[in-house]
Amino acid sequence: MSLQLIPPDINVDFVGKRYFFVALSTLINLAAIVLLLTVGLNYGVDFAGGSVVQIKFDKPTTGDQIRKALAGLGLGEIAVQDFGTKSQNQFLIRFEKVRNIGSIGTRIEGALNDAYGSTNQAHVLRVETVGAKVGHDLRVDGFLAVAVATVFMGVYIAWQFARISWSFGAGAVIALIHDVLVVSGALVLSRFEFDLTTLAALLTVIGYSVHDTIIVSDRIREDAAKRRREPLESIMNRAINETLSRTILTSGTALTVLVALLALGGPILRPAAFTLFVGIITGTYSSIYIAAPVVLFWERGQRIKGAAARAA
Repeated sequence: MSLQLIPPDINVDFVGKRYFFVALSTLINLAAIVLLLTVGLNYGVDFAGGSVVQIKFDKPTTGDQIRKALAGLGLGEIAVQDFGTKSQNQFLIRFEKVRNIGSIGTRIEGALNDAYGSTNQAHVLRVETVGAKVGHDLRVDGFLAVAVATVFMGVYIAWQFARISWSFGAGAVIALIHDVLVVSGALVLSRFEFDLTTLAALLTVIGYSVHDTIIVSDRIREDAAKRRREPLESIMNRAINETLSRTILTSGTALTVLVALLALGGPILRPAAFTLFVGIITGTYSSIYIAAPVVLFWERGQRIKGAAARAA
């Protein structure tokens, strides 16, 4: 006798709770939009332009001391951020003005070592420099990639499920927009860097969300063919319950790996792991509570229009 994670006869009323969760998601999306417009994403050097230098010291120091030591280099406004754990004594130094890019790491290391002396030596671990125009172009291209991926995936799903209803494509697009907004809002709140790696994680979230939506939609299509006389609400609820075990196993496995990356992956991997972690949760949620309700609202509107046309 095999062990089953979810009983085969489970019947959770997901569809019946759609009004509450649609209202909740609307509030979260509005809050995410407000955060994006007022606070904004913490763009990394890939999108903001300028330079980032990672420094490691032999002994503890502070951001103010680092800024004072670099004041004579003419780097403009300097931002210093702790990087990693306190015991690692690592910092990220950000600035916009760059002169002699090829020697910037050597000059910063020399200025710090002159200021601190031999008692606390500084070591440059990495240097990243991106021009302002290149950063702007990357930012525009990145957002365009997210928009194009969202629209074309929605069109594909609409075409695949056109025999049932075009509303599946609309539900998929709205679910994807929901996922992007939720993840973006979480990134604003967490202040993790939004760079090319984080953008790649966001595109992965879009792919995962679509995959989950297709699984549920395909089961709805199968059940609709078998039970033509049942209402669509009942068919959808049955399909979601039938795929629930697969959803929990797939999402749970991925989330377990991402928890390990968040805890042990270090500061370089943490923004991308956080993006995927939030994205997988919201992608699973939106396949059930966003995509399916959109289809139901669409179909109900079509029935109302059809009844009005017949009465006229």
